[in-house]
Amino acid sequence: MDIKYFSTRYTPDSRRHGVWKAVAEYIGKTYATESSSLIDVGAGYCDFINNVVAAKKTAVDAAEEVKSSAARGVETLVADCCKLDGVSSEAYDLCFSSNLLEHLNMDGIFQALAEMKRVLKLGGRLVLLVPNFRLCHGRFYDDYTHVTPLTDESIGDMLAAAGFTVERIVPGFLPFSFKSRLPAGYTLAKIYIKSPFKPFAGQMLAVAKKG
Repeated sequence: MDIKYFSTRYTPDSRRHGVWKAVAEYIGKTYATESSSLIDVGAGYCDFINNVVAAKKTAVDAAEEVKSSAARGVETLVADCCKLDGVSSEAYDLCFSSNLLEHLNMDGIFQALAEMKRVLKLGGRLVLLVPNFRLCHGRFYDDYTHVTPLTDESIGDMLAAAGFTVERIVPGFLPFSFKSRLPAGYTLAKIYIKSPFKPFAGQMLAVAKKG
């Protein structure tokens, strides 16, 4: 990825912590336990992994920022998502990834999914947050590093093709980006996630199981 990405499109945002705290609470309570092992691939500023509760937490990103962003107790690894050589096979109960796949070409997506599947235990879950092109086509390429548009239908087919069992897909789960107007903090994000009415929704949630 362009090394200037962290100083242009993906800049620090004070609202990020509160929103990700709400997202981490929801995903943690729904798909993990306090004894779970969890890996975040494409962790960026570690907003998710720092806030989720788990016994073992690993943050992986191609950018060095992951090292300085991780909270105490979070293992870090600077690595390409398509080649997680430093991660043991079948080591994690849950693999989380947010806003990553759309930055890859098709071959890269399937390589990344294969690696995510490899590091998961049998019965482990993959939880993805991905822009839903069906809902955000007008803004998708506002991010100059976006490569492959995906929809709530194509992501399901891709996960199945990669050998996962698709359990759940929510077409509109969160707004497209932090440049959207809603949600803008912890309380609003908690309400937004639970609400059936989601204005400005542009990101989908996809959950799949290994085995």
